[in-house]
Amino acid sequence: MKTKVLAALAATMAVGATCAFAANPFVDVPSDSWAYKSVVELADAGIIQGVDGQYFQGNRNITRYEAAEMVAKAMAHMDKASVEQRALINKLADEYADELNNLGVRVSALENRVGNVKLTGDARVRYINQGGEDQKSYTIKEGLTSLNKTVEPSDHRVKNDDSWSYRFRIRANAQINDRTKAVYGISTNNVSFANNNTASNSKDIFTDRAYIDYNFGGNNWDLMVGRYQYNLGGDRAYGYFYGDTFDGAQLKYQNDKFAATAGYGKFKEGYVGGSLNGTYAYDGDKYDATASAKTAYGELEGFFGGGRAAGSAIGVYYNKIMPDAYATSQKTGEKLDAGLDNFDVWGAYASVNFGKWNALANYEQYKLDKQAGVDLDDADVWIGKLTYNKANFATPKSWDAWVEYLNADPLVSNNNDYVSDFFGSTNSWRNGNLLSNVKSWGVGVDYTFAKNAQFQVMQSFASSAKQGNNDPGEETRAQFVFVF
Repeated sequence: MKTKVLAALAATMAVGATCAFAANPFVDVPSDSWAYKSVVELADAGIIQGVDGQYFQGNRNITRYEAAEMVAKAMAHMDKASVEQRALINKLADEYADELNNLGVRVSALENRVGNVKLTGDARVRYINQGGEDQKSYTIKEGLTSLNKTVEPSDHRVKNDDSWSYRFRIRANAQINDRTKAVYGISTNNVSFANNNTASNSKDIFTDRAYIDYNFGGNNWDLMVGRYQYNLGGDRAYGYFYGDTFDGAQLKYQNDKFAATAGYGKFKEGYVGGSLNGTYAYDGDKYDATASAKTAYGELEGFFGGGRAAGSAIGVYYNKIMPDAYATSQKTGEKLDAGLDNFDVWGAYASVNFGKWNALANYEQYKLDKQAGVDLDDADVWIGKLTYNKANFATPKSWDAWVEYLNADPLVSNNNDYVSDFFGSTNSWRNGNLLSNVKSWGVGVDYTFAKNAQFQVMQSFASSAKQGNNDPGEETRAQFVFVF
């Protein structure tokens, strides 16, 4: 093992061919030895120290920990290495990752090696059964869309082959320098087994991550620009309205006690992200419809707790959502603007730890006021969740269990005459029928049955509509998730 590791380290010349005239510190390495030059250079760089500072003992086998020590010291010279040399040191670091961990060189820190590109990803196979009735039909007011008509609701029921789907995602994480990283990711859609199209004609793969992350100001400031995951309210909130792909820019300041975040950009999933865009036939004409929304957001968070309460947090947040929707007649070219106005979202959360328990409370208010001349009611959303234990992908047989309650007004409502579908793209496990105009409980269990492999099951119960007598139905969800 000693010859293999030393040959690899010497081959990298990561010490920059330090000094051809460095003194030989080892009495048992003659100047005519085949290893003389490499041993002297590695010793001069401090990568090897020998035994008692005098003997190299080249015929002695070394332990994996001794090899890991050499790799750790070589890593300190990464800035002097070429791309090929860094690749070889990275390969050795991966080989001795466990030993490096025990030596205090954290494996997570190895991800910050300059020039390193790490691939990660996950695969999911999911089953959903969603029962109940459709949301009731409603009449869209003339002032709201310029098309006075009755609209049939979306069908949120999921059954038979539609119940089964899969998704696969890959991430490439590149460390540009010690402060900058680039992330690019691709994902399939949630591909239903009910899809009867040929695989070659499917358009299931898309870019869901493409951003630069720059850390500065003593590691307290972070700037992220591009396409990233955005959870409305922050990562510690529930992510009720949105928790999906987002094109924008975000600036964040964080220390041990406080964090402030500001950002701006465009939603890229759900109704607010353009999923309704397309061509629609109406009254003998065809209309090219476009609907999307931008948002400016701000978050303030405080961190507290020690001992069993460590990691607790509270936060408040605000979003200014700026929708834009219009349809263009293919016959006349006339553009019909929906006339949607900007609206405000206010929210607050508290996430409190106590030993193995976590309690999350989240409140949001949607102040739509008036849209296209139509007065709309404010919408309040209350969420509570209690979790016991924690399922960790890296720890087989770890598990958690949780129970939650959601009380959500219709996000768009006008005196019970107009009730909309859910138009965000939630970070929740819930299907659309169980997110808007609903009171509902849910329970779930996550179990890591093998390293990097987890089984998750969720079930709603006692669900009912807040307005009208529509039955939102109950949802059963079970999924296998594999990470790498």
